[in-house]
Amino acid sequence: MRTQADRAEPFAWSLVIPLKPLTRAKSRLAAAAGARLRPSLALAFAQDTVTAALASGAVRDVVVVTDDARAAPELAALGARVVRDEPGGGLNAALAHGARAARAVRPSAAVAALNADLPALRPAELTRVLDYARAFPRAFLPDAAEIGTTLLCAAPSVPLAPEFGGTSRARHAASGAVEIPLLDVASVRQDVDTPEDLAAALALGVGPYTAAAADLGLRAGLLRRSAASPE
Repeated sequence: MRTQADRAEPFAWSLVIPLKPLTRAKSRLAAAAGARLRPSLALAFAQDTVTAALASGAVRDVVVVTDDARAAPELAALGARVVRDEPGGGLNAALAHGARAARAVRPSAAVAALNADLPALRPAELTRVLDYARAFPRAFLPDAAEIGTTLLCAAPSVPLAPEFGGTSRARHAASGAVEIPLLDVASVRQDVDTPEDLAAALALGVGPYTAAAADLGLRAGLLRRSAASPE
C-alpha cells in the first residue's frame, strides 16, 4: 500500500475533509437510523471516504478537520493528517483552515474540499473528476440532488474560497468556479444526508466501514430496512 509520502506526482491534490462532532452529525437520518447508530454511521462514511480518497492516484494527501475525539485517531490510522477545527466558525471556516494547513506543508499544493459523507466513493471516479479540474483555477462538482456541492477544487496558489451549505451549487458557480460536467461519477456526487440518500449510496455499493455499520444497525434494530434498499 502506498503511503502519502510515496506520492510525488507533480500535480497531486491535497484533499480537505471536514467532519463535525459525531454526536451532532447526520441528524437528518433520524427517520431511519436511531440516535445510537448515527454517530457510527457518520464515522463509517468518513472512513470510507478517506480510504477511497487516499487510494486515488491523483491524491497526494488528505487533511481531516475535526475536533471529534473518537473520529480523529480512527481517520489518522487510515493515513489522513488530522487538524483541530481551531476557527470553530462552521463548515467553510473549517475548510479554509484545512486548506491553509495543507499548504503550510506543501505551499504549491492544488487543494480540494471533499465532503466526508461519500461512503460509495470510487477512487477511479474521484481521479477522473480531479483530473478534469486541473484545467481551471477553481472547479466544483454538484451533489446528486443538483443543489449542493460535494467537491470544490483550487489550483496551486488559488484560494479555495468555499461556499458550502444549502444551495452551494449556485453560490460556487456565482463565485466563478467552473462546474464539472462529468455524468458518470455518481460515487463522487452521492453524499448522504437523508434516508433516501443512504439507500441510494447502498445501491451504488458502499465501502466496508459503512457496510459493516449498516449491517450492525439492521441486526440491532437501529436502522430501518427501508433505508437499506432503494424504492
